[in-house]
Amino acid sequence: MDNQAFRTTKEGTQHAHVDLNSDIAESFGRYTLGLDEQIIPLVSSVNIACGMHAGDPCVMRKTVRRAKEAGVAIGAHPGYPDLQGFGRRDLNLSSDEVYAFVLYQIGALDAFCKAEHTMLHHVKPHGQLYNRAAKDKSCAQAIVAAIKDYNPTLTLVGLSGSLLCSCAVEAGLPCAHEFFADRNYTDEGTLVPRSDKRAVITDAQYATERCIRAIQTGYLQSVSGAPVHVRIDTICTHGDTKQAVEFVASLRTALTAAGIAIRAC
Repeated sequence: MDNQAFRTTKEGTQHAHVDLNSDIAESFGRYTLGLDEQIIPLVSSVNIACGMHAGDPCVMRKTVRRAKEAGVAIGAHPGYPDLQGFGRRDLNLSSDEVYAFVLYQIGALDAFCKAEHTMLHHVKPHGQLYNRAAKDKSCAQAIVAAIKDYNPTLTLVGLSGSLLCSCAVEAGLPCAHEFFADRNYTDEGTLVPRSDKRAVITDAQYATERCIRAIQTGYLQSVSGAPVHVRIDTICTHGDTKQAVEFVASLRTALTAAGIAIRAC
């Protein structure tokens, strides 16, 4: 992805626009998770669970329809085959397994997109698959290969500055660097594990101010207070938290006030 979200002025690097995304469609059968109907109109792109870590075919179909009606970019959100663990356990799959499971899930969601006469725009790995790919080259390359073999025009969304993003660029695959508005970071620029009580940020005002500051300066403070450089093409807020709608609404207002347009990358 060419970084059209940035422009350079005498004052430094500033954003002309940024994508605002959310992980959704994580309901399953009789179980409802997330505030999808409220979240979708507030973001510029969505990442739809593909039935492995969460979601099911009926939820996928319904969510694709809603996203199309709202005019937001649609992305596949493939995860480990781990419904019970919500894709947050490291299954340590082989490269061939990662490739196959990612390809399978992309194809499944794209089938619903085609049936609804809309386009698949991007792919963002979920949970522990996403975290492993940020630092495991063989896993990252398997994900990149699956996306590129399926459709080399799809944008891969990965953790800002991660190995996954580097592998995408090396392979000539469009890539968007992602920042998490509601997650804390380690000194190394990775996400604080969810086993740590500091992992998730629940204060919408703090999260919004931190996000705008990171966009404007290119830096954030890690959970220990250390400065961490970040590139931000897209911002994620999770759709399954109690504060989800408040977070997204707060971010939209703050981004607009800062003169930063919200649109899919």
